[in-house]
Amino acid sequence: MSEEFFTTGADIEDKAAPAGPIEDRWEKRRFSGKLVNPANRRKLRVIVVGTGLAGGSAAATLGELGYHVSNYCFQDSPRRAHSIAAQGGINAAKNYRNDGDSVHRLFYDTVKGGDFRSRESNVHRLAEVSTNIIDQCVAQGVPFAREYGGLLDNRSFGGAQVSRTFYARGQTGQQLLLGAYQALERQVAAGNVELHTRHEMLELVIVDGRARGIVVRDLVSGEISTEIADAVVLASGGYGNVFFLSTNAKGCNVTAAWRAHRKGAYFANPCYTQIHPTCIPQSGDYQSKLTLMSESLRNDGRVWVPKKAGDKRHPAEIPENERDYYLERRYPAFGNLVPRDIASRAAKVVCDEGQGVGPTGLGVYLDFSDAIKRLGKDAVAEKYGNLFDMYERITGENPYERPMRIYPAVHYTMGGLWVDYDLQSNIPGLFVTGEANFSDHGANRLGASALMQGLADGYFVLPNTISNYLAAGPFEKVGEDHPEVAEVRKSVDERLEKFLSSDGDRSPDSFHRELGSIMWEYCGMERTDEGLRKAISLIRDLRAEFDTRLKVPGSGAELNQQLEKAGRVADFFELAELMCIDALHRAESCGGHFRAESQTEEGEAKRDDENFSYVAAWEYGGESKPTLHKEQLHFEYVKPTQRSYK
Repeated sequence: MSEEFFTTGADIEDKAAPAGPIEDRWEKRRFSGKLVNPANRRKLRVIVVGTGLAGGSAAATLGELGYHVSNYCFQDSPRRAHSIAAQGGINAAKNYRNDGDSVHRLFYDTVKGGDFRSRESNVHRLAEVSTNIIDQCVAQGVPFAREYGGLLDNRSFGGAQVSRTFYARGQTGQQLLLGAYQALERQVAAGNVELHTRHEMLELVIVDGRARGIVVRDLVSGEISTEIADAVVLASGGYGNVFFLSTNAKGCNVTAAWRAHRKGAYFANPCYTQIHPTCIPQSGDYQSKLTLMSESLRNDGRVWVPKKAGDKRHPAEIPENERDYYLERRYPAFGNLVPRDIASRAAKVVCDEGQGVGPTGLGVYLDFSDAIKRLGKDAVAEKYGNLFDMYERITGENPYERPMRIYPAVHYTMGGLWVDYDLQSNIPGLFVTGEANFSDHGANRLGASALMQGLADGYFVLPNTISNYLAAGPFEKVGEDHPEVAEVRKSVDERLEKFLSSDGDRSPDSFHRELGSIMWEYCGMERTDEGLRKAISLIRDLRAEFDTRLKVPGSGAELNQQLEKAGRVADFFELAELMCIDALHRAESCGGHFRAESQTEEGEAKRDDENFSYVAAWEYGGESKPTLHKEQLHFEYVKPTQRSYK
């Protein structure tokens, strides 16, 4: 049993979620929530941490409503938020193709795709709001792809049998982010939003049990300041970089969410990490990150490996009858468009059996030869040209002439800070949006749903729910001399001084790389009881070494990237241990969490609904064990079944 690593606390529930027919719940909640009149909004200040799709859209919308907003990011421009890296598209239940799509079908696909580990109420709201997002973005001038007649085009994505994904070639995230950025800058110019770039949140300020501000460090000058507001919104992204090698930008980290967790915010389902099946394989130990190839490529590309193990022939020399199109063989109903968790595990299986391709044997082919014959090279280039160019620049291989080589890699994280239906954490006044919360995707996110959730939360959900909290404000003014504020500031100073005074012989990056190797090996695509226990032991030993051998040169009163990394890696250590504890306690397979001990005879994930149909919300334990609080999941509209894409 895994109880040696944690204690069990009282169950929790989402008290903000309304009852009644699911299609009426969001409208019911919007009407029942308290409002803030325009004159009072001008008296209220909201801090938003993050300027990606979730943070940028939230800051812009709150500014448009008349609140005073302070928006922080560690990048030199909001346009460099990691949302810019999203490629393939954004889902919306518009049914432009008249192929059977609807709000209910998007809701159904998302709950099923998440392996029945998400809340029905949240997912249905996301499906409802999705239709508004597209209209909003078109009005902003986002250049979505269009058909010959001028109508918006759609393409297919994994986990769905309808075409509901809107896209802008392979740069959808960039175009959507520019739309949100324009809206944000409009509010900056209007004086409603104060934008603070190159500032990193180091701590959450709680006064009288409410989130009242943050402590930030100016990454250029090193100056530390305390910022006070009436509410705090975290939109700081996911924690995939705990694995070191991932598709995330190198700056992505967990610090903002983790510091809130240490202050009492529950961290939900940390073991739910998504392995994306379509990434360029690792080519050497020197790499600092991995590169995503959009899931949209699986629309026209066919995935295969040689039938014969160890076959090193050029792919063009391998005849059709000696190729294993394993996704089409195993999952005929969905073929190459199965959900990401299933496609990733299937790739691992064939590579483990010796059928992998490339120098390391950890790769499969993504072949466009059939699509080029069917559509022509120009049509394929029109859809995917920038992705093909990116692949060729990185690998030196021309994907028009030779199949791409791909392999799964860490991408998105479904876990995050626990929030209720209003997107408020268990700490009053602390709201969490986008990938930083856990709320919508269960154990596996369907492709093209990250952009959908980020914009839904920022443009449409949070602005309608935060008013219910802010209606009780403005709250009592507090200054930096307030005892609770001063204590937080002191703790930040002491933590930074500890890093700077360390005089070891290892860099933060060296520890991060070693931690990532442990996580990928034992808490990656496949987890076992024995492996997770070993990982916890290795993480604790490495963390003890980090405390004694870390070296951070320079001072805190300057640009010091090693100091930044030290703080982020320290938080990754604590997160990594909790991830392994969460994965160990959840003795079932579901979505992105695959326990080798819990699988069907055909090697598919085997859930245990009787014992694990709940959200695992973890309370920080300090020097002692973390505490598990369970939020039981109830399904009224989509009954849990064994997932099948065959």
